[in-house]
Amino acid sequence: MTLVLMGPEAGTKALILASGSATRADILNKAGLRFAIERPNVDEASVRRTMIADGAPVEAGAALLAEMKALEVSRAQLDAFTIGADQILECEGVWFAKPETIDQARAQLLDLSGKRHRLISSVVVAVGGSKVWQHTDQAQMTMRPIGEVFLEQYISIMGDGMFSSVGGYQLEGVGAQLFSEVCG
Repeated sequence: MTLVLMGPEAGTKALILASGSATRADILNKAGLRFAIERPNVDEASVRRTMIADGAPVEAGAALLAEMKALEVSRAQLDAFTIGADQILECEGVWFAKPETIDQARAQLLDLSGKRHRLISSVVVAVGGSKVWQHTDQAQMTMRPIGEVFLEQYISIMGDGMFSSVGGYQLEGVGAQLFSEVCG
């Protein structure tokens, strides 16, 4: 499991993805990287609830969760680059997480129908239990108004895939049909 860096810092170091996300693993695979996967033990729901109660900005929530994931795994893998990431969707002040049931996914999509929302993404790289790099950014997305027939067809096509993406959609796939505009 090695990562070959280009440029003046070329060398070899293990790379670990601190995530159980198939989408994140697919991104690294498509980039030609070899890596190990270690699921961090982070209670994301509890962290989100606390941050919302404290009035924290959604960007801080995504950044903190990405950092917690990277650091938790990095502390046990001192000689590796460890990548932690998180996404939080925010619409009209409400934070959305990955739906856990079809009914939750349906409700989230109906809540987002015809509205503009922000998808906040944060990535952290840690080495030896210390954060060495972090980036947080956002995409502003406008969802088309969704009719019941389209929604049921979408749910049928997506199936359990709706549970792997915040908001219940996967923009990189059939979920692209839900949007009239994506900026960022």
